[in-house]
Amino acid sequence: MLKEKALKVVSRLKKEYPATRTFLNFKNPLQLLVATILSAQCTDRQVNLVTSQLFRKYRSLKDYARADLNKLRREVHSTGLFRNKARNILMAAKKILDDFNGKVPDSLDKLVQLPGVARKTANIVLYNAFGKVEGIAVDTHVSRLSQRLELSDNQNRDKIEKDLMCLLPQKEWGCLNHLLVQHGREICRSRKPKCLQCVLKSICPGKKAFFF
Repeated sequence: MLKEKALKVVSRLKKEYPATRTFLNFKNPLQLLVATILSAQCTDRQVNLVTSQLFRKYRSLKDYARADLNKLRREVHSTGLFRNKARNILMAAKKILDDFNGKVPDSLDKLVQLPGVARKTANIVLYNAFGKVEGIAVDTHVSRLSQRLELSDNQNRDKIEKDLMCLLPQKEWGCLNHLLVQHGREICRSRKPKCLQCVLKSICPGKKAFFF
């Protein structure tokens, strides 16, 4: 029954958002990696504002690897957690040059070896830059909606990912993040979700709590 509900969620959201995609702007795997690292606890809109300038200055792995750390911190300051983010970007670039022949890895086990890259970031890069599906990117929206829809009762994001992977065929894993993120932004918001407008209201056990 739970697998059937999960498939209904995906089917309805695909009809509602037929052209959904990542909200981060990028032109290659390196740009997406940098943007996704910067997106931690920051809006995609703000990341795009920062990277519109950053990508003009830093065009290659060597540019990032040779960057002045203090300057890079200032350039990404507005995304928050800028000290760690700047360091992770610089160190990730160095590791890619040293250990991966100067190419952003295209497998999950290699991507998570990079500083600042956990499963969420790795899954986003894999699907959007390489068209590969090895897992499900679980962010704030995916976590919230998975719990409201009772597709997972876990709080830990890695456990939520495992729950969702068990419920859906692998071919649906990649798009699930895009669908839930867009629905979470437009309808199923953290506060005052628009339940009456929701295409999932007939199968959402949490909707009653938000009808006023």
